[in-house]
Amino acid sequence: MSTVQNETDIGPEESDTDTEGAQYLKTGNDGSTRGSRDVEAPPTIVEILEDVRQEEQGERDTAANGKFSGVYGNILNEEEKEISKVINGDVLASPGKEGPSSADGSLSNPDDTPSIQNSVLSSSRKYPHLSGRGHSPSPSLRPFDRRFQARLSQSPLNSPRPISPAFLTAHSRHASALSQLVQDSGDVDTPDAPWEVVRWTKLRKMSGQAFSEIGKRKFGRSTCIAVSASIALGTSKGMILIFDYHQTLQTIIGPGTQAVESGSVTSITFSADHSAIAGGHANGAIFTWEITRPAKPLLQIPPNDQSRVNASDHDGHVSGAAVLHIGFLGTRHTAIVSADDKGMAFSHFASRGMGAFSRSIRTTRLLGRYPEPGLAVTRSKKPSSVLAFAPLPLGNAMLTTDEMGLVAMLTPYLLVIVSTIPIAQTQHKASRPKELAAHSTMSAALAWFPAMKISADDTAIHAPSSLTKLAYCWSNILTVLDVHEAEVPEGSAKDKSPELRFIPRKRWKADEAIVAIQWLSRSVLSVITVSQQLIILEDSVLQVTDSSDMIKKHIYHVDLFSQQLSQLVEKLDEEDTSMHGVVADAFYMSFKAYKGRLFLLGFSDVSMGTMSNWADRLLALMEEGNFIGAIELATSYYNGEGDKATVGLPEDDASRHSVVQEKLTEMMSASLKYAFGRNQKAGTSKLGDRQLEELATACFNACLSIEDMDFLFDDVYTWYSDDKVEGLFLHILEGYITNGSIRILPPSVLKDLVGHFIEGGRDSELEETLCLLNPETMDIDQITSLCKKHRLYDALFYVWNQALGDYTTILKDLLYLKEDETNDSRSDRDLFRTESANPTSKVFPYLSYILTGRIYPTGEAMEEAMATMAKAEIYDFLFSSGRRDTVINQNLPNKITLSLPHLRHILKEDASSFLSMLNEAFEDSFLNGSNEVLQSQQRIAELSEEQRFGLSVNRQFIISILLEVILPPDFDEEDVIYLDMFVARNIAKFSQFVLLPGSTLQRVMVELCTYSSEETAEDCQLSVEYLLSVFQPPDLPSMIPILSDAHFYRIIKLIYSSEKKYALLLTTCFEDRENSQALFDCITDCLKPNSELSPKQIEDIHSVIIENASNLVEAGLTHAASIIDAFAPELHTFLLETLSDDDHAQFQYLREVLEPSEPKTPTGTTPRASLNQNFVEQYVRLQCDYDPHHVNDYIGSLQPGDLRLESVLPALESSGIIDAAVVVMAREGKIREAIDRLTQYLRTLGAALIGLLDGAHETPDAANAQETSNDLMKSLQKYIRIGVWLCQSQTKSVANTKGKAMATSRRALKPDTLSLDEELWLDLVSSVVQVTRDVGDILETGLDTEMATISYPINTSKVLSSLRTMVQETFTALLTATTVPPSNDVRQKDLSFLRIFRAFLDRVSLSSPSISNLRAVLSAIFSAYSYEESLLDLANRLLDKDLFVHVAEVSLMRRRGWRPLGQSCEGCGRRVWGPGVGGGIWDAWVEASQDGSADGSNIKATRPSAGPNGNGKGKAAASIEDDMAEPEKTVGPELEERKGGNLGPLIVFACRHVFHRRCLESMKPRGDEPDVDGMENLEFSCPICI
Repeated sequence: MSTVQNETDIGPEESDTDTEGAQYLKTGNDGSTRGSRDVEAPPTIVEILEDVRQEEQGERDTAANGKFSGVYGNILNEEEKEISKVINGDVLASPGKEGPSSADGSLSNPDDTPSIQNSVLSSSRKYPHLSGRGHSPSPSLRPFDRRFQARLSQSPLNSPRPISPAFLTAHSRHASALSQLVQDSGDVDTPDAPWEVVRWTKLRKMSGQAFSEIGKRKFGRSTCIAVSASIALGTSKGMILIFDYHQTLQTIIGPGTQAVESGSVTSITFSADHSAIAGGHANGAIFTWEITRPAKPLLQIPPNDQSRVNASDHDGHVSGAAVLHIGFLGTRHTAIVSADDKGMAFSHFASRGMGAFSRSIRTTRLLGRYPEPGLAVTRSKKPSSVLAFAPLPLGNAMLTTDEMGLVAMLTPYLLVIVSTIPIAQTQHKASRPKELAAHSTMSAALAWFPAMKISADDTAIHAPSSLTKLAYCWSNILTVLDVHEAEVPEGSAKDKSPELRFIPRKRWKADEAIVAIQWLSRSVLSVITVSQQLIILEDSVLQVTDSSDMIKKHIYHVDLFSQQLSQLVEKLDEEDTSMHGVVADAFYMSFKAYKGRLFLLGFSDVSMGTMSNWADRLLALMEEGNFIGAIELATSYYNGEGDKATVGLPEDDASRHSVVQEKLTEMMSASLKYAFGRNQKAGTSKLGDRQLEELATACFNACLSIEDMDFLFDDVYTWYSDDKVEGLFLHILEGYITNGSIRILPPSVLKDLVGHFIEGGRDSELEETLCLLNPETMDIDQITSLCKKHRLYDALFYVWNQALGDYTTILKDLLYLKEDETNDSRSDRDLFRTESANPTSKVFPYLSYILTGRIYPTGEAMEEAMATMAKAEIYDFLFSSGRRDTVINQNLPNKITLSLPHLRHILKEDASSFLSMLNEAFEDSFLNGSNEVLQSQQRIAELSEEQRFGLSVNRQFIISILLEVILPPDFDEEDVIYLDMFVARNIAKFSQFVLLPGSTLQRVMVELCTYSSEETAEDCQLSVEYLLSVFQPPDLPSMIPILSDAHFYRIIKLIYSSEKKYALLLTTCFEDRENSQALFDCITDCLKPNSELSPKQIEDIHSVIIENASNLVEAGLTHAASIIDAFAPELHTFLLETLSDDDHAQFQYLREVLEPSEPKTPTGTTPRASLNQNFVEQYVRLQCDYDPHHVNDYIGSLQPGDLRLESVLPALESSGIIDAAVVVMAREGKIREAIDRLTQYLRTLGAALIGLLDGAHETPDAANAQETSNDLMKSLQKYIRIGVWLCQSQTKSVANTKGKAMATSRRALKPDTLSLDEELWLDLVSSVVQVTRDVGDILETGLDTEMATISYPINTSKVLSSLRTMVQETFTALLTATTVPPSNDVRQKDLSFLRIFRAFLDRVSLSSPSISNLRAVLSAIFSAYSYEESLLDLANRLLDKDLFVHVAEVSLMRRRGWRPLGQSCEGCGRRVWGPGVGGGIWDAWVEASQDGSADGSNIKATRPSAGPNGNGKGKAAASIEDDMAEPEKTVGPELEERKGGNLGPLIVFACRHVFHRRCLESMKPRGDEPDVDGMENLEFSCPICI
């Protein structure tokens, strides 16, 4: 017997799942320590955190949500306080206050708002670095096409700087275990967080009373649980146990009443005001009780007896149907809804009265059907049950839905939502989701969340209340349904029912079936899966935020549905994918939620669970020693990146920031003390560099998030600096500066940062960093000295520009820095050789940025007013005519005074770069001359003289000054050319702002044509093109020679084209050797059919082409051939004459003309105009030398008459291209000569093969001998096939042209005389056999010599086999050509083959009296023919057999009859077969079978057209021997109708219509009835199909 423990209250200290090794520090409000921690042990991070808190804040109230209490051990937020009140019994709801609510638990939670999924660590970001060392552009080609670029404005992806360890995402095991969560945030089961997802508390006192042996004997086992202001347990003995939150058993309901006689309690529920409870029992009875009056039920609804189930005046649960679901409607104690395991649901409304028996109860059926009495069921019904059921609970926002009594029900097939007030009415139906897997686990669950008022701080929802929501699921598919109330139109009836819209908002798919759902709050769902996994979901996104394994909780579950739904599983239809493979147990009665708490009914205990909030999770990390992970997690909470609703954080930023910021600062201070071991009580040593870097990164992210940079630099940096590890901090700081997150540094930190860079020799990175900081807090003198000392000129410009607004002082210093440092002991000339150390190289990018309104060197845009003043200052510095400074001229012994000294000096340094910079500046609108500052007299008075001058500078003034300054001999010719290019380009682009005299422009144009360097030639020509677009020289023809000498062909072409001088234009194109494509384009444009050239101009074009024919083919041989052939084919001769010394070039030219790579016509064929006979013959002759393998193909593509035999035959024969020669001779009609030439060549090939075989044993190269043998065999095969083709062509030609005349002439010939085609066959066959015989003789002779050895290099058997195959193919072709299908001329054709064969034997006998060596060849031929005949005969027999089998099978199936189209007679409509036909059908069938007539052999259906015994379709003839005979095509015996009467046998037509015999007879027209003697040959036709 188990004893009841002494615990009295439910508290967190009773958790039975605390980790044994966690060693939590439990401290009460009085500071006393609970636990076994040694007093002298070094303090933990939690203790240090508490010390920091007390030092900085003192003793404060801890009532705020998530604040730490005690020494950071016992944490309770507002939600904890609320549930503490509930636990202590202080908030038992009263009906008189604001209306009761069955869902008011959500109001106590600060987390009833949606949140963002996937909290990530701030330190996981990677910051890009700036680019590495760059340098300013130097003078090069196309100076006006480039743009000056500073290093800091380039792509940040090219930085050579290594990534700081501070930006790595992973932490060490000791520093941070939370980094694992970032990588596996999408996986529910992967992260092992140091906190518990749900902190479970076993209610030991309650469990001891309910689950002890005494309790079980007295009350029975617990079967269900309900939670409200009290905790209720239903038992198997029909009782209900009511406990308060002190775990005290307050009330026992049921003893001494009929409830204990109604079976176990299967469902219980509390009323909205917590004062009443209802219970459903296993026998179908329902009882409601007032908790304070347990002796007598408030209502008693007994089940209906089986005899009353069909009574129309009384509804209710059937006796024996367990009430599995029950709930109250609204605030009434007398309105309830219920559902049972038979799939039926009811609403019960009791009238007012004085007691349970004096009230009248009106029960209405909402769902399901009563079971039908008896066992005879004509139609099977799908089994059903109510898997999930819940009425809509009341929220604290009163809506119309609260007055409708909504009830949601889930069956295996449908979701049904019904309103019960004022009458039962279906509001919504939804079928199972299509995403459900076939034959998956059957389970269902649902849970309502009512409309709740929205607090003023909740900015996520812009409405006074939230929507009513329903979460439901089938198997593993969960759906959230929002309920919207339609707006009621004005003037509508007040009593009209409101219209509701049910909108599925989100759907989520779990990995396994879901068995229970509960709302923890408005934004958080908890679900239990079939494997007892607890999953927490955020409603806004339906993503998993946490999960926990509940298998050890031993949740109570029962199989309630498998028996009722057994047909869906045991009689599973594999083709019906909508059904399930197994029915899951019910868990819904054991899993409840109230006020954000979870309650579990187990097999042996009851547990309460609380979600760990954000403070719990931070505490768990701190106690584990993972302070870095705690800071990062708190930062993510501050930024709103975590699951705010799940962890109990407000949704709005202001409230969340105020809660988290204070704790975040405390944790950083405690972590720094712990890390560096500076606490007086600490016995720990400082961490390693890696952990310190990670701590600094976490502090950086946290301080940036809370915008507390003072804490970062005053506290965090101080810890690092005092411990001499400030380098780690500064290294991480560099990345945040580069990223742009930090722009302002305290002077002390900046000083240390500069020293850190200089100590590491990283001057370039230091310069980049300084340019990214705000210089307002810098020490200008210190930074200026530093930059000059280390030559950080970019940073020097940046600091002076941004801090002082001075744009010329540093510019002037850098311009004359060389001269000022000439007395330095170091070798400055060598020092400034590198561009990065040369201050002048920085001047031009700097001027480019400032004069285009950009900050140097970052490239950011300046403010408009600042940019205007900066440009004015620079232009005054360069172009002010009042500046006459004394400067040193290196070429003169004394100092002299010059005007515009700075301009002259910078031009001397690098005129091309300066002009390129000005080319950029000219694009800025500042130089348009319409400055707004100069248009205001008041503002002009505020400006200095220098500023007014700078604002008045425009493009006209600058160009005028430059034309006066850049003159020889002060500047060399190259500088003058650069100025000319600058003027020419910009006068074309800004012609409305710049006006120069024609003489000046003429001089500029001439100077551009007299360039001195080939590198600038293209730039000069482009500049002249710009100039000619706005300037027309007075004597343009006189400029042509100058332009020609300058090789400005593009400009000359433009001039000739505009003047339509096409011949001169083409001549210029020939002179321009570098642009061959322009030459061909010019010829095409001039000679194309739609050109506007006159005949005289075309003739001039031809003359130019003839004069420059060699240049044309040199520009592009194939292109020239294609162009000339397309537009001037008469010029081919001239171009070929040009190529007379180059045969290969002629070949390429003619190939492009005669066989173009791209077709010239749409059909892809070469035009006949191009097929000049001389060109074709020349091309064939050249092909024999350069492409002999293609000759035969080309000749085959020609038409008769395109080629002369005597012209190409010598070349073909000399090149050994016999196949082409044979084709040419055959085309000319010289068949006899062609076959003679072919047979001669065959003998030559045979002799070569014999010679190879005879001398193969002497060759040292065996592989080469075999390859040569293969080539000879391929040649023999090729030419034999050519001979066969010739003979076949001649035979067909003779047969087509002469016909019967030829046959007559053959009869007149002597039997031994052969015709021409027969002689051709004879010569070919003789030659082939001769070669085979000669080679065979050599092979037989050498079998006993070297050829028989294994080392012989040639495969002789393969040679002999190939030759015999050739002979066989030749004879086969001969036989095919001389044999045709049967006709009147068959005899003569057969004699043709015999004559050829006899003549062949005669010829062989003359050359060799013995033909024994031909025996093998001839026997192989005839054996092949015999084998082919056998194969054909066998195939025919197989086909005949298969055909017979299939025909016989089809015939047999046809005789079996047809399946009737319906089950009723088409005449009388009575059922003739199938279900419902009557019980006598079987007896009649048995009787007919015994008579031997069941097979329908006594009546045969025939078709008139098929004869008396045919098997036609459509009509049937029946011969009847007796009245009981049955037709062959019937479905059964004759049928006796229920009311009597024999209608005769059934007749089924081929159209599948079925009739009674007598029905057909009655439907025949009168006068057609046959007499009795004619009944045997009676014919019927389907009356429907006639």
